[in-house]
Amino acid sequence: MPFFSSNGIRYLRTYLSRKLSSLPKPSNLYHIPAKKRSKVIRLAQSALTDYFHSTRSLPFVYAEHIGKNSFYSLHDPISKVEVSLSTFAKSFERFLRYHPINEFEFFFESIGITQEEISGFLPPYKFFFAEDGRILNAAGALWSFGFPWNKLGILCRAEASIFNKDADDLSRRLCEFKSCGLNNVSVVGICLAFPFVLGGNGDLGVEARALFDDLKRVFVDSDLGSLVEENVNAWYEICRKIRLFYDLGCEKGKVGELMGKSRNIFIQFPEDYLVRTIDFFCRLNVRKADIGLLLLESPEILSFDLEAPVISVMGFLKHFGLGLQKSKSVARMYPYILGRNKMVNLPHVMRALDLHEWFFGLMRNGNHHLLGNYVLSHPDEDLDKDYMDGLEKIQSSKTPVHTINKLNFLHGIGFGENSLTMKVLEHVHGTSSELQERFDCLLHAGLEFSNLCTMIRFMAKILNQKPEILERKVDFLIQEMGLSLQYLHVFPAYLCFNLENRIKPRYGFHAWLAENGLCATNYSLSSMIATSDKNFIARLYSIHPAIPKLWFEYYSHQKD
Repeated sequence: MPFFSSNGIRYLRTYLSRKLSSLPKPSNLYHIPAKKRSKVIRLAQSALTDYFHSTRSLPFVYAEHIGKNSFYSLHDPISKVEVSLSTFAKSFERFLRYHPINEFEFFFESIGITQEEISGFLPPYKFFFAEDGRILNAAGALWSFGFPWNKLGILCRAEASIFNKDADDLSRRLCEFKSCGLNNVSVVGICLAFPFVLGGNGDLGVEARALFDDLKRVFVDSDLGSLVEENVNAWYEICRKIRLFYDLGCEKGKVGELMGKSRNIFIQFPEDYLVRTIDFFCRLNVRKADIGLLLLESPEILSFDLEAPVISVMGFLKHFGLGLQKSKSVARMYPYILGRNKMVNLPHVMRALDLHEWFFGLMRNGNHHLLGNYVLSHPDEDLDKDYMDGLEKIQSSKTPVHTINKLNFLHGIGFGENSLTMKVLEHVHGTSSELQERFDCLLHAGLEFSNLCTMIRFMAKILNQKPEILERKVDFLIQEMGLSLQYLHVFPAYLCFNLENRIKPRYGFHAWLAENGLCATNYSLSSMIATSDKNFIARLYSIHPAIPKLWFEYYSHQKD
């Protein structure tokens, strides 16, 4: 069953895109024999370094960083030089001398900007560092302080204005950070995780001061700094974990002491694990800042297995103290949620039951231990025989993987292991990712999670349409008909009818009849749309024998 929600998936996509962007791009060096290619590139890198140092008068260390770390930018000039190992170095040097390159392009690649991104950072109408020395001087100041050259792109992506700053101003600001009791390595890690602290003009801003007040409490007062390895990567990793809580909305300057008390969070747990745990609680659709505070106040939650355990929905609710009468009401209103599910799907189970705020309130009020000590009362608790029989049929079918993925989608939005879920499964078509996209589309349109699940229980076919079609139908309902989304709870089948050939013509014709005083009855939307063609025409005839002819003329015009 999927562990990530749409927010978690977006994080993974961002993470993977950054990783994949560093993979080799299609080369234009295929004319060079494979055995010679690596040697040619090394010669070109050496020649480029010498060009920047000897011809362009860059300090050798800058020239070397750019020369050795601009692999893809080198491909184009290499491809224009005849390759002969004995003469290539001199030929390439001569090419650079008489065919000027865009020096900024090579620089930005060397600091970690990908080929796809570089064009967005190049200064307009400038090719040489001599035309704008601020960028290289700023990079030099940062490198001299201890920033790894190939990580300067992290700052550039997040806060490009840093590279327009005066080098001395940057150095002064970095030294100001050290006055908090931090050393160069820790300041570098902090700046990479929070680039905004190097942006802006003049004095350090209020937000940056509040951040360093927190970080001083965490790293110095709580002595977390002594537990971090003395290298930039380790400090950057720790600071990224801390940033997760600010990204949730925890207020800078207010949570330093709490972070210090829970400092082991940042040492013990990998960043991706923290992301998954945060995502688990974000799926409850509660205030994100409260999720951050919950994990900081009760860090033992991070040791709970929030993925694999099997839960009995009613057993779990009983474990958390839901009263008998409320439990009966839940069973009556949401029978399709009952049965078993997996812990990973718990947030959406709670939202499908409209109990997510109740559950999170218990967690915040000190009952989080109940989440960690829950177990099934016995191995056969809440096993549904009809569900198990249906599962067996799926596994022996021709497309078991496809069907199981669809079933997992239903479990992922809260549907339990029960016969009602199996009936819904028969009516939904598409891949699990397509179904999720359609479900999310309706959520983003404004439907409540619990109500949407109920609609799917009674009219599963609403998930068999593309998101853009669903969006147009919802827009027409609200904008043209003047109805609210609440109407879909009563008449979910509205979303299953064709907008152009059914909904618009019938609604438009009824509106025309009413405007012209030909129909005094105020028919409901379901009565207008869901009525069969035969009964619809009969109703028009009962209004007036001539009206069916008008309808056919109107409908024919609409189709044209």
